[in-house]
Amino acid sequence: MPQNPVPPIARVAAPGKLLSDADVVALVAEACPEADYRGRRVLLIIPDHTRTAPVGLLFKTLFARFGEVAAAFDILTALGTHAPMSEEAIRARLEITAEERCGRYGRVRFFNHEWDNPAALRHLGTIPAEEIRTLSDGLFSMDVPVTVNRRVDDYDQIVIVGPVFPHEVVGFSGGNKYLFPGVSGPEVLNFFHWLGAVITTVGVIGHKWTPVHHAGAMVRTPKLC
Repeated sequence: MPQNPVPPIARVAAPGKLLSDADVVALVAEACPEADYRGRRVLLIIPDHTRTAPVGLLFKTLFARFGEVAAAFDILTALGTHAPMSEEAIRARLEITAEERCGRYGRVRFFNHEWDNPAALRHLGTIPAEEIRTLSDGLFSMDVPVTVNRRVDDYDQIVIVGPVFPHEVVGFSGGNKYLFPGVSGPEVLNFFHWLGAVITTVGVIGHKWTPVHHAGAMVRTPKLC
């Protein structure tokens, strides 16, 4: 993981204003010292086109910060069960041209999550029925196998780029939600949706402690959100 983990860092725009590009550059510089990423393999996990966020700005800013000194700087799209994105669609998501893709960002590899390909997944463990029973106030009880995209093990650092919103299935989007269900296998992915139906949206949306966080703790690769 980065040699000097940083405390939470934030920028808040003035009322009626947006953060400027310069604000974003300053935030990334503070959160991501170049030396901490030199020679390291970095995987950016990004949302697909169904989520709104300044993904292009963040991708370009992060790459400018340490993309040239990292051993790898690659993209994994957190599709859940959504359709794979084409090369052109990922370029559009990152707001880069075909020329930039072949030039400045030529070393960046693009990957789509494959939730329905067992060979692309790794089993991390199981959320036991007792924990599920507690989280659901006794409404649901079953062991939940936790699988995730194998690529998360191929890197020294995961950087999750995406928005944070209240979410009717996993409490909040953002953070570990981009791992589970974003790049998870079908068992945990399907379970979250069943759990949301059983507990109801009112019991899930806006709640921090959901099975997503239990599953996220099983991923040992350091994460920056």
